[in-house]
Amino acid sequence: MHSSSKTLFLFFLFFSFFTFSQNFNAERNQLDKKLMVGLGSWATTNFLASGIGWGSIPSGEAHYFHQMNVMWNFVNIGLAVPGYLNARNAPTELSSVDTKLKQEKTEKIYLINAFLDVGYISSGFILGAIKTDNLTNSQRFNGYGKSLIVQGGFLLIFDLMAYGLHKSHATKNSKAFVQSLDVSPSGIGVVWHIPYSTKKVFSLN
Repeated sequence: MHSSSKTLFLFFLFFSFFTFSQNFNAERNQLDKKLMVGLGSWATTNFLASGIGWGSIPSGEAHYFHQMNVMWNFVNIGLAVPGYLNARNAPTELSSVDTKLKQEKTEKIYLINAFLDVGYISSGFILGAIKTDNLTNSQRFNGYGKSLIVQGGFLLIFDLMAYGLHKSHATKNSKAFVQSLDVSPSGIGVVWHIPYSTKKVFSLN
């Protein structure tokens, strides 16, 4: 291949990397928006259901259960709204290196959160196991403990699901890009195909 053809090939290969990264980032941002909508929906449902329960049940374990649900979901909504806005305004024009770093950071955040969720669930069991002669404290500990188990359990499922979806998205797209590069028919060099097309564009022999 002549020098000019090689230069043109490398240009289109670079352009393909850039286009792949841009599309990949746009899809990741869209996935994050959907996840934040899911978290926000859970928080809103808890506000409504447990807000009614907290206000209508004067005292007892159920009262404290609903109370903790409402307080806990202030945090959830505080994460969901900025998270959604962040994903909506996140740039897509990142380099391949920055795209990889962003993907790794996203996966790591959800995994760390999953470990924290186990801690929340454990705290719930510990609270429920505390023995006290004070009836009010006993009901409060049991109510708060059950709320932590429910809320922590939801977040554990949510974070593991989010991690799995992002990991699957990265694996699927990286395979698709690699499959667009093929060995040339001569066995020497590389052939690049237009993504989602069977037509060969250039071969570097």
